[in-house]
Amino acid sequence: MSSTLVLNVNGVNRSVTVSDPGMPLLWVLRDVLGLTGTKYGCGIEICGACTVLVDGQPERSCDFDASSAVGKKILTVEGLSADPEGQKAQAAWLAQQVPQCGYCQPGMLVACVGAMKAGHHGSEIGSEIQNLCACGTYQRVRTAIKTL
Repeated sequence: MSSTLVLNVNGVNRSVTVSDPGMPLLWVLRDVLGLTGTKYGCGIEICGACTVLVDGQPERSCDFDASSAVGKKILTVEGLSADPEGQKAQAAWLAQQVPQCGYCQPGMLVACVGAMKAGHHGSEIGSEIQNLCACGTYQRVRTAIKTL
């Protein structure tokens, strides 16, 4: 039995029909809304590739029920360019040439913005981010974060 949910994604209310309200938010974003910037990595909340902000808090969307996001503000990597902290983080990432393969970077950027929204700056942000990177760009990530 399908359900219709209204989700506020990147500042826009979007009505989505899902086959199961327990469907992970990741798949609603990617498969239903076509916002493919949020990545699937591990599916068990470890790697952080699927990180989005829900009411300003970083959430691993691979195991976050879409129905739990109703009435909350969801910010994905696609929405960062319209967000002041997102713009600042993106500029730091570009200045330090952070991405190598880039797969984990959307989740890292969103987690960084979440830490900034919580009032953290510079190296404080680094202690907040627990995302994994298979390419090992951590030093460039740390360098970029220190500028924030």
